[in-house]
Amino acid sequence: MGSIGLVIVSHSKNIAQGLVELISEVAKDVPITYIGGTEDGGIGTSFDQVDRVVSENPEDTLLAFFDLGSAKMNLEMVADFSDKSIIINRVPIVEGAYTAAALLQAGAELSVIQTQLSELEINK
Repeated sequence: MGSIGLVIVSHSKNIAQGLVELISEVAKDVPITYIGGTEDGGIGTSFDQVDRVVSENPEDTLLAFFDLGSAKMNLEMVADFSDKSIIINRVPIVEGAYTAAALLQAGAELSVIQTQLSELEINK
């Protein structure tokens, strides 16, 4: 397994936590950081929270997954300022993150993972 981590950004705390719970069943060794919802427990995302979970992930290369537009926007802004390599994937959040995590756990190379994810890509 390489030095690649996952970042999950959702508008909902429950979606983010549930997805990480699901992924953890197949990828116990993959570093995953996530944020769901706003600081006050509402629905939404914020630059500061996304920046925090990117910084907290121990890996320098991150595969990022998001649910809706402003989550993507915040990931893009964080990527502009981060020293980490953040690959933002335009795929369904559950299927994409699960696929990436399982492949990382199995030791797949980044190019193989990105090829698999490209088959899931959607316009979002």
